[in-house]
Amino acid sequence: MALNAQDIEDLDSLLIDRDIENYSIRVFSNFKVNKFSIKDDDSKVKFVPNNRYGLGVGFANSKVIVDIAFNIKNSNKEETKKFDLQGTTILKDQYYVNVYAQTYRGFNVKNDFDEPTTFRSDIRSVSIGLNYLYTFDDIEFSYALLKAGLFEKRNKDIYITGGIGAFGGFDYFSANSSVLDESTSPYFNDRGNIKRYQGLAFGVLGGLISYFKLPEDITATVNVMPGIGLVSKKITTQDESYMPSSPMLYKLDFLIGLSYNFKQFYVSLTYSNGSYNTDFDYGNNYGLNLTKAKLAVGYKFKQKG
Repeated sequence: MALNAQDIEDLDSLLIDRDIENYSIRVFSNFKVNKFSIKDDDSKVKFVPNNRYGLGVGFANSKVIVDIAFNIKNSNKEETKKFDLQGTTILKDQYYVNVYAQTYRGFNVKNDFDEPTTFRSDIRSVSIGLNYLYTFDDIEFSYALLKAGLFEKRNKDIYITGGIGAFGGFDYFSANSSVLDESTSPYFNDRGNIKRYQGLAFGVLGGLISYFKLPEDITATVNVMPGIGLVSKKITTQDESYMPSSPMLYKLDFLIGLSYNFKQFYVSLTYSNGSYNTDFDYGNNYGLNLTKAKLAVGYKFKQKG
């Protein structure tokens, strides 16, 4: 099917911002982490990666933000090798979509029972997922404008809407022998000596999305999205494989964003966290946390009159 002149014009207006006043260059610092934990009634072990921070440069307008980050590596710490992609957008006014794809290799093994922290280069994790929310009303603001430091002219100073949706995801972690080592395994039963886990989950979620226009050209957003789902789990220990009896998965996502404009400069801060929890049976529980934060300082090409 051929595009006519009107189709081309509509596509152009959707993808291209021709107003130079909306363009800016920016520098930013970001924080991304995928960490997981195993716990029972008395003990907890957390698996936390290194080199979680980055610095970068980019440009933004009302249609798109392009940021290029460089991971900061500490020469005094073991390196976590990773690929980490997380993104959030709003489509056609009523569709909130969040996606993530993460692979990590190398974790610090921390605990709450005073054993030394160790770094395990053999521990690997993979997390892939999508969250979708359909809102009852049009979402009357743009994340791109908030992050790009563009102040929206709205009749309402406060906007709140709710919605329902669905989520799905694949989660995996493994180690050469067990994710618990000689110092941490005595605090758990034999079923805690997990060599490999994989889970495929689907569920439903609800949520609230809010936008606030504050004094001094400050804008803010706060979103909360709890969910519940079913997960097909398979666990391999050093001696056997089994499928936990409870299929339930509980999740909670939230996002906070702030943007402050002054003359040709702006500051944008966003922080989001996704928490997923399920039962591994035999008194053991599993938790996954996906966290992302970004602080950007931008300079607009031209100050609005």
